[in-house]
Amino acid sequence: MTIKVGDSIPSMKLMTPGADGPKEISTEEVFGGKKVVLFAVPGAFTPTCSAKHLPGFVQEAAAFHAKGVDTVACISVNDVFVMGAWGKDQGVGDSVLMLADGSAAFTKALGLELDLIARGLGVRSQRFALVAVDGKVTHLAVEAPGGFDVSRAEAVLAAL
Repeated sequence: MTIKVGDSIPSMKLMTPGADGPKEISTEEVFGGKKVVLFAVPGAFTPTCSAKHLPGFVQEAAAFHAKGVDTVACISVNDVFVMGAWGKDQGVGDSVLMLADGSAAFTKALGLELDLIARGLGVRSQRFALVAVDGKVTHLAVEAPGGFDVSRAEAVLAAL
């Protein structure tokens, strides 16, 4: 079952790159008592994700904060080391919290997994964006296969 507006973010552990190496972070830490924009990409270092999706949120980070967003976070079914390297490559700094869902447990809990096994890519995340306030989903935009429209930074900003 796919998560929907009004649902709570599931309680889980994720990983985030830190200055001293990988760090475990709970969804309660990420979403609790905050307004959060979370966007998911099928894979770090992939063409659309690297050329458009992540850069859009980095460029618009100040605009999100101006609309009351506490945290902008990017999640992918990649390991924490890949997410850390991608964040550095993209010059993310503190503008976007990079989250690793290495085994796709969180993505599956949301019901937003994408089976790309036949293409040699394993189980990934669909491309989506959501807004959550204190752990409750208030906006959810899931892309059509191959699409890049409703989860763009500009589209999420317009929805706030």
